[in-house]
Amino acid sequence: MEVPKQYNPKEAEKKWIEFWEKEGIYKFDPESEAEIYSVDTPPPTVSGKVHIGHAFSYSQQDFVIRFQRMLGKNVFYPFGTDNNGVATERLIEQIKGVKAKDMPREEFVKLCLEELEKNLIPKYVEDMKRLGISCDYSIFYTTIDEHCRRISQRSFIELYKMGREYRKDAPAMWCPECETGISQVECEDKEVDSFFNDIVFKVDGKDLIIATTRPELLPACVAVFYHPNDKRYQHLKGKKAKVPLFDFEVPILEDERADPEKGTGIVMCCTFGDQTDMEWQRAHNLPIKEAITTDGRMTELAGKYKGMTIAEARKAIINDLENLGLLINKKPIKHVVNVHERCGTEIEFVKSKQWFIKYLDLKKEMLKWGKELNWFPKHMISRYNHWVNGLQWDWLISRQRYFGVPFPVWYCSKCGEVILAREEDLPVDPLKDKPPVEKCPKCGNNKFIPEKDVLDTWATSALTPRLAIELMPKKLQKKLYPMNLRPQAHDIITFWLFNTVVKSNLHYKMRPFKDVMISGWLLDPKGKKMSKSKGNVIEPQDVIEKYCADALRFMAAGSKLGEDMPYQEKDVVTGMKTITKLWNASKFAFMHLKDYEKKKPEKLELFDKWILSKLNSMVKNLTEAFLKYEYSRTKLDVEKFFWHSFCDNYLEIIKDRLYNPDRRGKEARLSAQYALYNSLLTIIKLIAPIMPFITEEVYQDFFREKEKDKSIHISKWPIYDEKLVDKKIEEIGDVLIEIIAAVRKHKSSNNKSLKEPLKLLVIDCKKELQEGIESAMDDLKAVTKAEKIEFGKGDIKISEQLRIKVEL
Repeated sequence: MEVPKQYNPKEAEKKWIEFWEKEGIYKFDPESEAEIYSVDTPPPTVSGKVHIGHAFSYSQQDFVIRFQRMLGKNVFYPFGTDNNGVATERLIEQIKGVKAKDMPREEFVKLCLEELEKNLIPKYVEDMKRLGISCDYSIFYTTIDEHCRRISQRSFIELYKMGREYRKDAPAMWCPECETGISQVECEDKEVDSFFNDIVFKVDGKDLIIATTRPELLPACVAVFYHPNDKRYQHLKGKKAKVPLFDFEVPILEDERADPEKGTGIVMCCTFGDQTDMEWQRAHNLPIKEAITTDGRMTELAGKYKGMTIAEARKAIINDLENLGLLINKKPIKHVVNVHERCGTEIEFVKSKQWFIKYLDLKKEMLKWGKELNWFPKHMISRYNHWVNGLQWDWLISRQRYFGVPFPVWYCSKCGEVILAREEDLPVDPLKDKPPVEKCPKCGNNKFIPEKDVLDTWATSALTPRLAIELMPKKLQKKLYPMNLRPQAHDIITFWLFNTVVKSNLHYKMRPFKDVMISGWLLDPKGKKMSKSKGNVIEPQDVIEKYCADALRFMAAGSKLGEDMPYQEKDVVTGMKTITKLWNASKFAFMHLKDYEKKKPEKLELFDKWILSKLNSMVKNLTEAFLKYEYSRTKLDVEKFFWHSFCDNYLEIIKDRLYNPDRRGKEARLSAQYALYNSLLTIIKLIAPIMPFITEEVYQDFFREKEKDKSIHISKWPIYDEKLVDKKIEEIGDVLIEIIAAVRKHKSSNNKSLKEPLKLLVIDCKKELQEGIESAMDDLKAVTKAEKIEFGKGDIKISEQLRIKVEL
């Protein structure tokens, strides 16, 4: 095959994407008897386009999966998209200029599905292919398709029948911006500026100062609490306090949850400001007053403040308190509040009917389930354990959204009995479909109310192993589950990983996967998290356009697993330089391997033994590292070996034998050809998982004809050959490399060309090294351009035991 003079990554990457797809290089083979390696591929949230974080973490998982494929395993690597949540709903509203709440639900859902199918999902798949992500894209699901809705609704029904699900009219975390209930996992802490406001309540006409950060909740105040041991307030026991501005009285009560050190030590309980308020309401059987609506405005309870936003009401109430002399002090503070991770809005606690999965009673089991997984890196289990230990709520799984998986539930209009769909009817939409019974089995009523809420997106995403494997024939599903690998980023351990572990153990009494590979984040060049609002987002599409996918992947391989890394363009540039160097080195090799017929010489020259020994030692180390998900070790070691040992030294050393077979002998040239062929093939195989495009190009241009594998990515990973490792040869070779480097340095410091001949090179070394050096004398003479080499006293110190003398 004629080798092109230049490597054009744009053309090559497009060509190999088409080739891999046409030839089915990455297809899972259901009929194969080979060992299966199954992957619970993260389905990216369809909220625009593939971002640099996807490129970073998906590349890292792809390194490992390509390695496993080269071990000869039958890789099950599906691709799915997560598109049934609020992120997709908001994106469609933005693209189409509509509001879901202003449209019939069926019409909005149809609009979402059309936009996803026509534009959004194809673009995600295209971007992933362009990155070189080696999924079997024919094994495909979206978390809103019929297949996934069926499995998600089946999960709900099974858990309900286990007694693990319940519906309750109770205060729940609520996002006023998204107008939906949310679960604990969807909250994140945010430090905000606020004020501690010292407000005057009245008790028997006397002032009682209470500090609060939420004066807008005064109309929802139902009690005042102090600690039983706080002597300042013990005399108030059994009395009532008048709430300022609203002039109603509430009881003053004792409770150990009141903190004497916080504020003034006495606190108002409002329904509901936080979890403590909820605990007090239940413990003391207090009334529930609702001052805030589901869209974050004040209710009629707030009187003249009705209709104001929370912020507006807070400002107005503080102003009125000041004017009436009821605000004694305002102390600026910074405190941490819970916000919705999707939109950053401070959460409220709103009373509403919600569905929950009961699991707080399983915390001990959850910790045990976490230990059953193999964590890479190991320390990431601490994030899982910390989350479990901090759980305070059952899992709220209902969402007041428009686009999502419907609950397969109807309610009797008379007695409220829950009517479940039949499994054979799934998936269902209660807003369109009729219940499976004509009369309520409890009261005989024949009228039913459909559930309007949809399931939390994580309730479906927690089933991704099943979503993928149930696309396969039943006989295969047992071989695929539990899956071998769950790759994911560290920020969703509490979301995706935890919920998947919970559901798998509840449904199947087993772990969902064996190994967990946790990646870090790619940060901006200053080490900050990227976000659109900060204007510091780097688009992977732009990086690939400017450089190429291999260069971007090369950069991603520079981070150790689990570690965050700032984006540095220089690392991508180094990737480009490596691609160019690999191409040029390969062209040189091909030129001298045209007549090579894969024959092994009777005797290998010392430098050929040296390169093969060092390479085999590296193969052993890197195979062990890859099995522990340490892909960065491969990038680091192969990069160093390729540039230094192979290009800077070995290729220069063997040039004389390759160019001058008549003078050096055919066997010496054959020895060089043998080592050159095998070392270059091994190098490109070792780096193939990281840089799949350039290695495929090199393989197809020369090696395929001789190796016969259709693609380098389904060829065999290099096998460690202990017989090729010779530490004595490596020691002698390393000494010779030191001598060559010292000669080069001496020539450069004397402003001489490296091609300048040497009259004499004197080597001063231990006697036991002389014999080895003598066996490589012809190569040493050729590469240093020395007319004569002898052993004697040297004046240029290389090490304590090695000196040389050079005569130009």
